[in-house]
Amino acid sequence: MRVQPPPPLNGRVADRKSVVIAAHLREFGGSRMDVDVHDLSLTGFRTDCIFKVAVGARVYLTLPSFSAMEAIVAWRDNSGFGCKFVQPLHSAVFDMIARRHPGF
Repeated sequence: MRVQPPPPLNGRVADRKSVVIAAHLREFGGSRMDVDVHDLSLTGFRTDCIFKVAVGARVYLTLPSFSAMEAIVAWRDNSGFGCKFVQPLHSAVFDMIARRHPGF
């Protein structure tokens, strides 16, 4: 008998970790923007920034010591937006980033 994992909290696909990361974001075909990433999961991230990026836009997130990671903007509000990675992070990479950049 196969045991199913419990459903994620708040309807999320993966648990998120609070982080504080000064990163760069570039919209497809656009210029690089400085952003602050405030939470991270295997499947996406939330960032606060003043730039207006449309839901559905393709973006590229560059974290310190990593190459750009492609993501799609899933939602936005007045203070930032959330994105889903096109290719989820490997769990070891996710753990290393969360250890290096712990949140509050």
